[in-house]
Amino acid sequence: MKKLLIAALVAGVLTACQQVSTTNGGSVGVNRKQSMSSLLSAQQVDEMSAESYNDALNKARKAGKLNTDAKMVGRVRAIADRVVPQTAVYRPDALQWKWEVNVEQSDQLNAYCMAGGKIMFYSGIITKLKLTDDEIAQIMGHEIAHALREHARERMSSEYNKQLAFTGLSLGISILTGKNYDDYLKLANQVTDVAYSLPNSREHESEADTIGLELAARAGYNPQASVTLWQKMAAAGGGAPPEFLSTHPSSQTRIRDLQAKIPAVQPLYDAASKPTTKKPSKS
Repeated sequence: MKKLLIAALVAGVLTACQQVSTTNGGSVGVNRKQSMSSLLSAQQVDEMSAESYNDALNKARKAGKLNTDAKMVGRVRAIADRVVPQTAVYRPDALQWKWEVNVEQSDQLNAYCMAGGKIMFYSGIITKLKLTDDEIAQIMGHEIAHALREHARERMSSEYNKQLAFTGLSLGISILTGKNYDDYLKLANQVTDVAYSLPNSREHESEADTIGLELAARAGYNPQASVTLWQKMAAAGGGAPPEFLSTHPSSQTRIRDLQAKIPAVQPLYDAASKPTTKKPSKS
């Protein structure tokens, strides 16, 4: 009877997880299957993201830091107007998202795109790094890629299933032995964070770099800007922790990987940036 109960707990964890493809592969070929909890829908994550985004907007607005530089806001939104349509290559449904682009006055070197297309740039990343439009497009493409691939939902699913598995394991061991193994589970959780969660995050970052490179190229932004962007980020960041304990790849690893992928998207950029000539009208 006890073994049947434990088997049922394990089965519950396994059935709560499903393998899905959130995007098409694109020209760069991002085809990894993703593990999503069947108990956490994309709509739920979109709703949570929209609520969080609105909270951020309200706080910035009350502090007098939302969209204070009209020229900068117009610049970022103009780049988004070119990059967002390219998302159809990966997800046709993304064109129906309620996209929103804002800029918050902050010294942070950061930007994000929440699930459902909610984009925020911090002014510091533009002014401190003296970003070109091509470099802003690389950041935007990267952040949009996270939303397209539903990385937030994937990480939430991972944490949810991990906690569900640990709870089931703890209960199962307690039923069999009558002992509390919470201390062992805490240790197991720490090991899992290093051996599983952090490498997964690096995988997300690599996917976002790759997809973002293609999105920007299709929008007519020079893919070589991905290299200059990360050179600037590396110079601004100074020392960094060892890569194997970081959630992000090192700047040098990113630069190397992006350089290797540029030839695949260069034709897309060349085609997008080629001037179109109008045929003379017949009189």
